[in-house]
Amino acid sequence: MIRSGEEYLESLRDGRQIYLGSERIDDVTTHPAFRNTARSFARLYDRKRDTKFVDLATHEKDGERFSNYFLVPENQADLQKRADAHRLIAQWSYGLLGRSMDHVPSFITGMVMKPELFAGNRPEFADNIVNYHNLIKARDLFVSYLVLTPQGSRNPELYKAAGRRNPAMQIVSEDAEGVTVTGVKTLGTSTVFSDEAFIGSMIPLGPDQIDEAITFAIPVNTPGVQLWVRDSYEAKAANRTDNYFSSQFDESDAVMVFDNVKIPWERIFVYRDVALMRNIYFETPGHIMGNHQSNWRFAEKMKLLTAVAHKAAELNGVIGIPAIQQTLGKLAAGEASLLGLLSGQIGSYETLPNGKVHINRRYLYAALQWCAQSYFEIAEKVREMLGAGPFQLPANASILQEGPLRDTYLENWYSPGSDAEERYKFVKMAWDLLGSDYAGRMTQYEKFYGGPPHIMDMYSYLNCPWLERRGTIDEIMANMEEGANG
Repeated sequence: MIRSGEEYLESLRDGRQIYLGSERIDDVTTHPAFRNTARSFARLYDRKRDTKFVDLATHEKDGERFSNYFLVPENQADLQKRADAHRLIAQWSYGLLGRSMDHVPSFITGMVMKPELFAGNRPEFADNIVNYHNLIKARDLFVSYLVLTPQGSRNPELYKAAGRRNPAMQIVSEDAEGVTVTGVKTLGTSTVFSDEAFIGSMIPLGPDQIDEAITFAIPVNTPGVQLWVRDSYEAKAANRTDNYFSSQFDESDAVMVFDNVKIPWERIFVYRDVALMRNIYFETPGHIMGNHQSNWRFAEKMKLLTAVAHKAAELNGVIGIPAIQQTLGKLAAGEASLLGLLSGQIGSYETLPNGKVHINRRYLYAALQWCAQSYFEIAEKVREMLGAGPFQLPANASILQEGPLRDTYLENWYSPGSDAEERYKFVKMAWDLLGSDYAGRMTQYEKFYGGPPHIMDMYSYLNCPWLERRGTIDEIMANMEEGANG
């Protein structure tokens, strides 16, 4: 099925436990800290159903329609269908919803391309992951993930020395019905807006952390589960004119607290296998298929940033200066390079022994690394285009209401090429994107999107065909010896 935006919103009214500070949030679809972003996600569901986009965002199988990001690809055309859906969803949200509804399902789709890996832990776990994929596909569910432990808890010895319990989520008991867990998992971006949470670990665990080695999925409203969210930028947004992006694209980040939560066996995919808990991401196409969505999301955000830079240069009357054109050219080259890598990920796809295909692993990690390491510099260059403009505007959009103050503003803030109202709206929008608290979160978010910088570099190191590269050097060295003997 392809559900509607209203059906999605209704699914969020399920009694989930969410805390904003000490305030219990009863309904994210109506609370001022979350309601606009919930509606933004709902619009994405509605647009997938729109007759203009339904053939690009969805596919038909056995008489039913499903979202393309659930499609298990068997050829290049399938990869392109998936890419079309990622691009549209990112385009509709300007690349600002990093964990949109197509992100985690793409990881799971990659995992079910190699279910035998799960069977190595327990035979029934292969069926569990395939059945779960079928469930979320059939119901068009929004899944987020929490695959990290609290920063301080990653060294259990510190807690032992202090005589304190390690807060990381871990197994406390099991029986014929399932496993009981307690503790904390991070970081649930968009989890307050999700139907389901996929729980695991993408970072390595030590042999003594076997009680933390469990991967499963649960509904967000499962009894005993709480979400503790960070401060809301949406709640602080004055209006759509002053805070265009933060007022409606604040996907939220949350810590999930488990208080003796029972997980049914059919919802468990890895159990007490420290190595496999991480390998399910990297020894299947899971990690690369999920981050292919990330690349498309960043590409749409890059388009937005280059557009802001060009408009700022135009409004400030510097578009004709060669140095400014050079900066714009560098931004445009970066955008084109990323789009080229995305095209290469599909064009140079790889095939598994079972005939399933996935995007090119090396090109994916090259793009992921470039995005994470380039965002700060890109945002800084675009922000420089604004100059002191953001500090020369009135405090808020009330100045635009009819009256003598509006007349004074329009008369004195006018500049050739744009009227004062247009300048106000553009600069406020750009500052919300580049200079606000919301923008600061995005800078940190992009830098660590795929992990710490050294991990991003390691992905490319591990996937480079070094022996092939060294073969060229060996050939040159051999030619030297032949020349010396001749």
